[in-house]
Amino acid sequence: MSFRRFTAFLAAMLALILVVQPGFAQKSPTIDDLLEALRLEETIAVMQEEGAAYGEDLAIQLIPDVNRNSWSRTIGQIYEADRMRALVAAGVGAEIAPDDITSILEYLSRDDVREIISLEISARRAFLDPDLEGEAKALFAEMSEQGTHLLQQVDTMIRDSDLVEANVAGALNADLMFYRGLVDGGAFRMSEAEILAQARGNEAAVRASSREWLEAFLMTAYQPLEREVLEDYVAFWRSPDGRLLTRALFAGFDQMYEDISYLLGRAVAREMTSEDL
Repeated sequence: MSFRRFTAFLAAMLALILVVQPGFAQKSPTIDDLLEALRLEETIAVMQEEGAAYGEDLAIQLIPDVNRNSWSRTIGQIYEADRMRALVAAGVGAEIAPDDITSILEYLSRDDVREIISLEISARRAFLDPDLEGEAKALFAEMSEQGTHLLQQVDTMIRDSDLVEANVAGALNADLMFYRGLVDGGAFRMSEAEILAQARGNEAAVRASSREWLEAFLMTAYQPLEREVLEDYVAFWRSPDGRLLTRALFAGFDQMYEDISYLLGRAVAREMTSEDL
C-alpha cells in the first residue's frame, strides 16, 4: 500500500470513528458559542461602565441627597454581569433555532469579521468618554458633506437593518419599564395611559439622538476597514442570516434593558420614598 493510500485509509477510518463513537462526535454549536463569537462578555463590561455613568446621572437628577456609596452598590447589583448575560442569551435563544447557528457562526469566525467585532467593542469603549463621542459626532457631520464611501456604507447598514427604529423602540420600552418601576415602587401615582404618554413624549428626541449616535459609532468602528471588507460585512447584515441575527440581538438586549430599567425605577423610587420619610 502506498503512503498516499495509507493516509487516505487512515482519514476514512477516523471519519468512521467520529460517526460511530458519540464521545468523539463534534458538538453542535450553541447559543453560548454564538455569544462567545460576538464577545458578549466584553460588551457587557462596557455596558456596566455605561450603567455606572447613567446611575450617577439619575442620582443627580432625581435623588441628589442619596448616599453615593450605597447607590453605587445598588447600580452594581442591577448591572450584574451574569444576570445581564443570561437575559441576552434567553432573548437571542428564543429567536434563533439551533439549526440556524452553524452558518452564522461560520461567518462570525472569519478572521476579518473577528477584527470588525473587535473594532466595534473598541469604539463603544471609546464612547465612554463624552468628549470622544462628541468629537466623533462632529467628525461625522463634517464628513457627511463629502459623501464618502464609508459614510454611504454606514447609512446603508443603518437603513437596511432598520437600526434607528429598532433602537427607538427599545429605548421607549426601556423608558416605559423605568416609569413602571417608579410607580410600582410608590414614587408616583400614574395610570398605564399616563405612563405610556410619558414614555412616548420624548420619541422625536430619542430618534434624533439614536441616529446621531449610530452614525458616529459605526463611522468610528469601521474607519480602519478596507472598502471590500466593509462592503462584505454590510452585505451580511442584509442577508437572511444577518437579518435573523439582528432580530435576535435586539430581542436579547431589549429584554436585558427592560429588566434593568424596571429595577432602576424601583431603586430610585425606594430612595425617593425613604427621603420622604
